[in-house]
Amino acid sequence: MGFFDRLSRLLRSNLNDLVSKAEDPVKILDQSVADMQDDLIKLRQAVAMALASHKRLQNQSSQAENQSKHWYTRAELALKKGNEELAREALNRKKTFQESFTSLNQQIQSQAGQIEKLKKSLLVLEGKIAEARTKKDMLKARAQAAKAQKQIQSAVGDIGTSSAMAAFDRMEDKVEALEAAGDASAELAGADLESKFAALEGGDDLDEELESLRIKLKSGIESVALPEASTSQPNEEIKEVKIQEVDNELEELRRLIDKS
Repeated sequence: MGFFDRLSRLLRSNLNDLVSKAEDPVKILDQSVADMQDDLIKLRQAVAMALASHKRLQNQSSQAENQSKHWYTRAELALKKGNEELAREALNRKKTFQESFTSLNQQIQSQAGQIEKLKKSLLVLEGKIAEARTKKDMLKARAQAAKAQKQIQSAVGDIGTSSAMAAFDRMEDKVEALEAAGDASAELAGADLESKFAALEGGDDLDEELESLRIKLKSGIESVALPEASTSQPNEEIKEVKIQEVDNELEELRRLIDKS
């Protein structure tokens, strides 16, 4: 393979690739329909010209037929008058027009077939153009939708990889962290307040219980120290109550209360 052949193929392939990339479906569809419309106009003009030519041939054929009949009549007249030479000349004229009439009829028949083909081609092209126009609108809508979808996907991809989107996500995380910290602080503050009130409320109960215990202990000491005479036996030995043990137990309760 020669160098110039390879270079030519390379240039053609690159040009085809550039043309293919540069093609806009919407514009190409419009241009294709426009080209088909131009072809339709040309075909209509060809049909019109063929019909006009066919009409002229028919007129010429009719004139040739009339002239053939006219000179035949003259030949008859000349022959009746005894002028055979003039009758011969008239028949020659008649023969010329008759041949012209025959030739024109052949052309008319041939042209009629061509005109029929042109008319059929015209109908086919008109149908294809109507179909192309319908498909063109549908294809244009699909092409525009696909182009919009591609732009959206490209935009979404750019947003997903951009630093602005990443910064936005970081700020969203930060706001959520601040909200969580605020909720935790509020929860802790509420819990601390509740614990303070619970301590106050619980302190009253403990004081009341301590006072009740003191009263019970005091009553118990007095009952032990001064027993009733009716219940005492002469020979019974009065047991001595150790106050120190009571004080120690009381002190232990106080320590327990202070710790709680």
